[in-house]
Amino acid sequence: MARQNVAEQFVDILVRAGVKRLYGVVGDSLNPVVDAIRRTRAIDWVQVRHEETAAFAAGAEAQITGRLAACAGSCGPGNLHLINGLYDAHRSMAPVLALASHIPSGEIGLGYFQETHPEQLFRECSHYCEMISSPKQMPRLLQTAIQHAIGRSGVSVVTLPGDIAAAPAPERAVEHALVTSRPSVRPGDAEIDELARMIDDSERVTLFCGSGTAGAHAEVMEFAERIKSPIGHALRGKEWIQYDNKFDVGMSGLLGYGAAYEATHECDLLILLGTDFPYNAFLPDDVRIAQVDVRPENLGRRSKLDLAVWGDVRETLRCLTPRVRAKADRRFLDKMLRKHADALEGVVKAYTRKVDKHVPIHPEYVAAVLDELADDDAVFTVDTGMCNVWAARYLTPNGRRRVIGSFSHGSMANALPQAIGAQFVDRKRQVVSMSGDGGFAMLMGDFLTLVQHDLPVKVVLFNNSALGMVELEMMVAGLPSYGTTNHNPDFSAIARAAGVHGARVEKPGQLAGALKDAFRHKGPALVDVVTDPNALSIPPKIRADMVTGFALSASKIVLDGGVGRMLQLARTNLRNVPRP
Repeated sequence: MARQNVAEQFVDILVRAGVKRLYGVVGDSLNPVVDAIRRTRAIDWVQVRHEETAAFAAGAEAQITGRLAACAGSCGPGNLHLINGLYDAHRSMAPVLALASHIPSGEIGLGYFQETHPEQLFRECSHYCEMISSPKQMPRLLQTAIQHAIGRSGVSVVTLPGDIAAAPAPERAVEHALVTSRPSVRPGDAEIDELARMIDDSERVTLFCGSGTAGAHAEVMEFAERIKSPIGHALRGKEWIQYDNKFDVGMSGLLGYGAAYEATHECDLLILLGTDFPYNAFLPDDVRIAQVDVRPENLGRRSKLDLAVWGDVRETLRCLTPRVRAKADRRFLDKMLRKHADALEGVVKAYTRKVDKHVPIHPEYVAAVLDELADDDAVFTVDTGMCNVWAARYLTPNGRRRVIGSFSHGSMANALPQAIGAQFVDRKRQVVSMSGDGGFAMLMGDFLTLVQHDLPVKVVLFNNSALGMVELEMMVAGLPSYGTTNHNPDFSAIARAAGVHGARVEKPGQLAGALKDAFRHKGPALVDVVTDPNALSIPPKIRADMVTGFALSASKIVLDGGVGRMLQLARTNLRNVPRP
């Protein structure tokens, strides 16, 4: 039997770690690894058109499955293209292993063709970033990288020179059992008892939830019921906490709506659950705050804390809920529920006025119809910018749907690449890319990846021929918009030229039929919807201090443009409020 080379051994370890595919673009120094994949059925090579897409796709796969995903780039410019998608995966806590192949080992440091220093370049967007300098290093170094990515929920980068990848592997490599999942983290009794005391001493408690509440929906609802607490959420917490939630008071942040801001400022104890919410202008500075997070480095870096609790949200609440006294007074909760419903009532009128006749089409209408027609277990990938606004307001979570975006890193052009990774996980599950025209055009070459791999992703293109969020930022700062206009082609014609189902929608009456046709189509599809460039989510009133304080004002005033089915949910929750 022929002796393995390092590349074959590398691939074998990835397989043992549960990696199903490696996203990337082939190239010289990477060729030994790609060839090793060619000769095994245990893992697939997914050819994309740009390495940035490879990293975004791997990050999305990891977020959908919770398992390690992987991407690769060839030496120099090839692996440099990974960096933006890796930043996004790392900040989204997605376990991703990136292979940055390298120039010949004997040429490192001598200014060789395409030379860079990946072990330095990727250090900021990874938990672990090291170079393999000899075949004997490889097994233990790769295994260590995998443990970091999985154990700390983020990116690990392994740099591998092409000549070492092609070299014979050590005959008796040291291999150990691999970690494939994170353990639960339970806080200490002292912290739990102190938090219980703070809750018992408070009359008005508000919960503010982030993505760390994933898997803890039942525990959060039981806890809120026991202490009669309103529940607000950050954007990344929406999909995990908003559904089946009779305590919901909306979302805080730049895209916020409802009474979440009031609930976090009018309480006497705010509990942050699994959120590293970055906008401290939205957080109060005159109420007591406790924070629960599985990452200790997140505790207290956004606001001054009265109590820091290191632990998983689910495990913490399982220990905490039985220790707090049940509260009978729900006046604060009911007040916030009423404020939430009133706030939504005020803005939904803007959405309902002749929206089904307005040309160009209101993007709110597109998002609302999309929410209605999409599958109950659909995966939505959402471009940064105005698509974030429409997804935040109109996509209805139900515990089965997923919404993935560049919510922490804030990159353009993320939706299409993330849809590729999500669709590879399950070809039968509906995956919808909510793409802006700016983001789609930036990585449009990977629309051909859908064609090449026959991925049935449905791209719904919000085409307002502008960088809408940037225009809003300029407007709020008192600047005329400049450099924000896109001269776009008929994207549906480009789709058809690529052999894909494509439709262009310019009138509201055409929208539902076009979406239904796209969803029925078995392969990839694109629906190019011409939307109103003036439909910016501007607050109904613009105060003078918004020039320097847009974040604060945007949370206090619900942004114009409607909120989809959220008003209906708020009205439903009001039925639980006792009438005086």
